[in-house]
Parts: sequence; C-alpha cells; structure tokens
Amino acid sequence: MGSNDAEKGSSRSDKRTYTQSIRQKVTFEKRRFDVKTLPADLHRVYKKVEIERGEEYALTVVFTIRTAIELHRAWHNTLLTAKILQQLKDKYKLHLAWELGVVKLKFHIEDGLYELQYKVPYDYDSEFQDLYMRIAIAYLDEHITVHQGLIYQDETKAGKHTAKTGLFIRTFPGRLVVYPFEAATCAVIFFGGDWVDFGIAAITGLASGLVEYLLVTIGGSATLLVDVLVGVSTGVIGGLFFDSNIDGIGGQLCLPSIFLGTLYWYFYGTAFVLGILEIISGELQTGVVRFLAVAVKTFILSLGTSFGMQLVLDSPKEVWFDTVGNCGTIDLSVQWWRIPLYLACSASALAQYRFPHVDYWRGLSVQLVGYEVQFQIFQALMKRQSRDFLDTASSNTAGAIAAVVFASILQRTVDNVAYYYHARVLQRHKGKFSPFGEFCYKMSEIYIRITNCLGFGKKNDVVYLRMAAKLKEQREEMENPSHSRTEIMLTLEEEMVFIEAIVQAEDLNIWALLMPTVYQLVPGSLIARLWFNVIFPPLLSTEETTIVSDVIDGTNNFSSFTIPLVTPFQNDEVNIGAALLVVAASLALGLLIGFVIVEQATLFLKKVFCRKTDDNLTASESRLERQKSERKDARHFFSHTINENNFESVEALSESSQDDEENGFNENPMAEQAQKEVHFE
Repeated sequence: MGSNDAEKGSSRSDKRTYTQSIRQKVTFEKRRFDVKTLPADLHRVYKKVEIERGEEYALTVVFTIRTAIELHRAWHNTLLTAKILQQLKDKYKLHLAWELGVVKLKFHIEDGLYELQYKVPYDYDSEFQDLYMRIAIAYLDEHITVHQGLIYQDETKAGKHTAKTGLFIRTFPGRLVVYPFEAATCAVIFFGGDWVDFGIAAITGLASGLVEYLLVTIGGSATLLVDVLVGVSTGVIGGLFFDSNIDGIGGQLCLPSIFLGTLYWYFYGTAFVLGILEIISGELQTGVVRFLAVAVKTFILSLGTSFGMQLVLDSPKEVWFDTVGNCGTIDLSVQWWRIPLYLACSASALAQYRFPHVDYWRGLSVQLVGYEVQFQIFQALMKRQSRDFLDTASSNTAGAIAAVVFASILQRTVDNVAYYYHARVLQRHKGKFSPFGEFCYKMSEIYIRITNCLGFGKKNDVVYLRMAAKLKEQREEMENPSHSRTEIMLTLEEEMVFIEAIVQAEDLNIWALLMPTVYQLVPGSLIARLWFNVIFPPLLSTEETTIVSDVIDGTNNFSSFTIPLVTPFQNDEVNIGAALLVVAASLALGLLIGFVIVEQATLFLKKVFCRKTDDNLTASESRLERQKSERKDARHFFSHTINENNFESVEALSESSQDDEENGFNENPMAEQAQKEVHFE
C-alpha cells in the first residue's frame, strides 16, 4: 500500500488508521509450543506428519484436533464444532476428516493414514467454549501464530485467563455454592413449589452437590454412581421432611417441585433440543443417540429418587400423588417477584455453565427476553387452547426466535462499542475518534476498571491498559527516524498479556449466550415426570354410568341400570412424553427460524449500508474482508459453509490462492509473519 494510503477511513470513523497495528510492530520472543506435553498417541501422529509435511502443518493439525476436543467438551454442539473445524481445514488445506459422535470423536489424518479416537464426556462450559472459539478465530484470521495459539490453549486450561471469581465456582468446593441456589429457585419458578419447598430444595440441592463432590474426589468407577446416588439422597431427604411433618409442613410439601428442582442440575434439557436440531440437519444417528442417552440418564436419576423415597416411606406412591395436589398454589402471573426470581434462577444457570461474571448482564438479558416472550404468549393462549399443545409450541417457538434475534442485536451492539476500545489499545487507529467513539472507548475503559475492582474482571485487562501507553510511546520512538529505537520487545509476561488482548478482541460467540438460554427455556426435568409416571403409575378413577335399555316394560317406561367404569386418571403429566417432543421440536424450530431471520436481515443491511465501504477497498482487500465475514456468519448458523462436504474445496482454494498471488496478494497461511502485510485486523 502506498504512502498516500497509510491513513485510511474507517467504517466507524473518518479518522486516520494505522497501516499496521501494534501486533505487527512488536518483536515476539521465540516461544515454542512443547510438543512433548501432548498425549502419547497425538504426539506419535504429530511426529509422522511433521516428517511428511513440516512443523507448521503438523502443529496446525494438532491445534485443530485439540480445538475439536475442547469445544466438544465445553458445549457439545457437534454441528457448530464441525463449522470451525471445516474452516480451519479449508484455510490451511489440511488432509483431515472427523466423526463427531455424542461422546466418541474420531479423526482421520492424511486421508485415513492415521486415525485417533477419543472419548470426551461433556461438561457445558460457556467460558471455555467462547475462549477456544476466539483462539481458533484469531488463528484463522492470522492474528496469532500456531505456537501462540497452542500455548494459549494450555494457559486457558490452567485457568490463567479466567477471573478469580470464575475460578472459585469453576471447580469444587467453590462450586457447592451454586447447587442449593439453583435447586431452590427452580423449584418455585418452574415446578410449582412454594417458599417451604424453596427451603427444602436448597437443602437437597446442597446434599446433591456434596454427594457429587465426594464421588468425583474418589474418582474412577465411583463417578459412574453420581446420578443414582444423587437421586437417592434427594429422595431420602425429601421423604424425611414429609414423614417427620415438622410444624405440620409435611402435608403442605410439593415433593415433585423439590425433586425436579434439585435434579434440574443433572437434566440437560439443552441436549434434547440439540438432538432435534441434529435430526433436522441430517445428523440422524448422533441426534437419536443423544436424545435416547439423555432420556436414560434422566430415568436413572428418577429411579434413584424413588429408591430414596422407598428407604424412608412406607407408601412412596401414595405420598407422591398426595403431594402433587400441593403444587401450583402460587399464581406466578400476578406476583411482582416473578421476574427477579427468574433472574436469580438464570444467574445460577449461568454459574452452572461457568459463564464469565463480567458478562452476566448479557446472559441475563437474553434469558429474560426469551422467557418473557415464552411466558406471556403461553398465558395468552393456554385458555383458548387448553386441550392441545399449540399454546406450548407457539410460545416456545416465539421465545426461541426472540432470544436469537435479541442475542444477535446485543452482540452486534456490544462488538461495535468494543471496537473503539480494541482499536485504541491495539493501535489499529491513529489519532482521536469521533465524539461518539471517544465516549465508547471511555465507557469500555471504565467498565473494565470497575469490574476488575469488584473481582469480576481479569487482572490482565488492567495490566494491558498500562502496557498500551508504554507500547504507544515505544512505537512513536521506533517510527521517529531520529530516535535510536529499532524494535519493540516484550517480556514473557508482557507477551502473555498482549496475546490475551488480541484473543479477547475477537467477537463473543453468540452460542455462549444462547446455550444457557435454551437450557432455561426447556427444563430438562420435564422428561423426569414421564419416568415418575412409569415408576408410580397414575391413579385410576371410577365413575358410575347409567345405561338406559331400549326395551319397554309393561308400564311403558324405559328400564335402566348403573355400571362402574374404571379409567386412568387424566392429568397433564400423562401426556408428558408428547409434551417433551413438542417443547424440544418447537424450540429447535424457533432457533432455526431465528437464525434465518438474523441471516437474511444481516445480508440486507450489508447490501444497503456496506456498499460504500467495499468500494474503498482494493479487490484483494475486499475479498479478504468478505471471506472473514462469511466465516464469521457461518460459525453462527447451521447452514453449510460454501466448501463444507465438498471434496474439491482444497483444489478450489488452491486455484484462488494462485490467482491472488498473480495479482500481488499473498494469502498463504503458512507463510512467515514477516512476509505478510496485513492492513486490517
């Protein structure tokens, strides 16, 4: 780019832009990823591939496999994990294929010459899911090297990029704080309990956390007993409170609300929705296996609870049905505390998902919008459509659509505001912003400092703010011909902070917001009611029916007689299996429809407002920006990317790369960083 183009108009400001950000001016320490820390099988494959294709290629294969494993563990969304893997494969022309099952992952390397298999149990983790996505995106967009990406992955697992408060609830024993809070709030807001049930659910919730903590500490095969023993402890404690009848509360308890609120932690309702999404998207085997696996897991929890009741009660079935009548005594629609209680419940769900505390306001906003749309539409339709599930289906679909649309708008808004902060501290922008831009930067800086003082933020964010002023001064010295400075060097600690700032500048993945929201929209305990109806069959009702004979006696009167009719007692729980399918399918459709709306609206707005910006770019720059935008959009949606499942994708990319090189634009991802001239981050 010529000297006249060194200062270029930004899409967000008419001020000047640096030709290169500070990232391209800094001389990094030659930190190299230690391949000896890899698992033995992956290390063997790495050595083989390194001999055949070189270190950079082999490390990229390792990076891709580790990204797949950690994303699968953190959010268990095979469809979207495959998206980022496909983009890495296309970008770096990897000879790599994969099979993402519910638990088992298979990787076929070098056209099947090598195969790796892993069993990866899932543990939903919004923070790690978002961080591993950001790391992969930073490498895709060539903001970091593969060595930096692999090292950052190790640091992430070690907790070096998590706030102190996040580390506290990430693992036991700090995690025990969340169990009673979630159990108590769920018992009231979702399952018809009252404040007495709230208190008892908190006790059973704490007990379930202690049981899990003990078994996880023991380790080994003991962890296989978590579900059944958690259920047993819940049934025992609930049964004891009913049987002891302290202060007469036994006859007031709603045991279903206590049990379902406590077991809510272990019923991943999100998995039901993901299973339906996978079936709709053509991943039939994975979707069906996921759906059945979660159903069996739920049955084990329900059976364990029944065992616990049997240990302390003489007639568990009668007690179960006696307490059902105590449920739903509070009309939530007229209570002022309904929304605050729901937000408290949602906060506990975010804690369960290990959502970063600094972004709780974003997660709670999306959860509240989805819930309120779902609740209000259901209230409006349930009286008119009380004999079918259309009210449930309509409210769930609308709630999911609202959550997706609002999350997308919120994400775009926050990213646009954060742009000014990252542009300033990473020196992507020269000079001052517009008044609006300066306001956004100042607000971002104040927010970072406040959250850090409260312990919610990351210490490195404040450290980098101090570093930014020093880097700016050193850059000015280096670019001054009369100054002796020839390079900007960082210590190892400063480099770690600097790389974190680059990774954090990537956009927050929208699914980090949506996964806890879907979890709240479809309480996984719903299917537990079906299993409790299997364990405790519904009561039978007897009605006397009068039959009138068509034979006329001598007095010209019709004769009649009465017979008893025995029928199953009909209530809403009898049809809970059908209700589960309605809830899961309607939410899945709502997510799909919501993303279609967002996708089409985004395309329309880009055509209307971004045409002028594209005209200011060269053909090569415009193509690069378009590819980055397409990759970003594809990571959110379930629709296939352009090259996905296309065996000619590598050849097509190779041809396009040759065309770019002929036009003077080098997009070789394996080229040395010093040979690249990147004008836009």
